[in-house]
Amino acid sequence: MKSHTIPNAGRLLALSAALGGAVFLAACGGGGGDSGPLLPKPNPVTVAPTTSCSAAGIAASTASTAAHTVCMLTSDGEIVVALDARAPLSVDNFLKYVNAKFYDNTIFHRVVPNFVAQGGGFVSGGAAKTGLNAAIKLESNIAGLSNKKYTIGMARTAAADSATSQFYFNSVDNSGQLDYKDALNPGYAVFGSVISGTATIDKINAEPQLAPGADTPATEVLLYWAIQLK
Repeated sequence: MKSHTIPNAGRLLALSAALGGAVFLAACGGGGGDSGPLLPKPNPVTVAPTTSCSAAGIAASTASTAAHTVCMLTSDGEIVVALDARAPLSVDNFLKYVNAKFYDNTIFHRVVPNFVAQGGGFVSGGAAKTGLNAAIKLESNIAGLSNKKYTIGMARTAAADSATSQFYFNSVDNSGQLDYKDALNPGYAVFGSVISGTATIDKINAEPQLAPGADTPATEVLLYWAIQLK
């Protein structure tokens, strides 16, 4: 899978579709040998504690005016997102992956403190999942949609129209870096916002890092399941 790129604080970081380089850090073994890539520890809770959205999550969905909502259970807690009809291609694409159960038992493979938490493309151990559908057209230049804190957007490669399954949550306000600027700087497409579970985003963002600058948690953050509520 291709590498995704995204700027952060003046340096180029990957909204990565490949666990390599910054994530797989070389670890030196005894006797001068190479012990192989340094990987996050598996999460000890491998089975979802529940298979349904909480009463609070369902209530948030019911109260939302959005036509479509999705509930996600992670090893750090529940997240409910309201999807924005102003980004129909991104919303439809995301719902297709949700309803195909593509996101079930995946991980947040890239977590950059005070930036983003990215998932939707890898399973425990770092194995990649290939997207089910064709890449979609970038919907970043839409009035009212911005990479504000607690929004969800589509990860992509350096090519504008390349998003498939991977998504990210903005852990902070990234509108100055990730929003559309012009044709040469098209930004990243936001297609919804968190309406329940912002504390879960904060918890994922605060996870101890595998190593300085690794941009991945020391222990895998699992996404047990994602279900469409409406």
